[in-house]
Amino acid sequence: MSSDSQARRTIRHNEAARRFEFTEDGQLCVLDYVLDGSVASFVHTGVPAPVGRRGIAADLVSFGLDTARARGWRVRAVCSYVAAYVQRHPEYQDLVD
Repeated sequence: MSSDSQARRTIRHNEAARRFEFTEDGQLCVLDYVLDGSVASFVHTGVPAPVGRRGIAADLVSFGLDTARARGWRVRAVCSYVAAYVQRHPEYQDLVD
């Protein structure tokens, strides 16, 4: 895990729903993806406003990218938040098409 906050959070990979999930104060936060072969398109990052600004979206994206790397997936950053995250974190740029 790449950050202290992520290490404290239990992010779940819900493969059936094709998303990464974390619940904070009863609010479901998600990173949705579409898998086509070995290419994961990260299409939506959703963190409800009441739990925003806590680094949850960044932790979801980091977890998703780490999962993609471990599974040998390429990533398409369809979601603008994911694209901006990868721009700020060059260690993930090799994953992105």
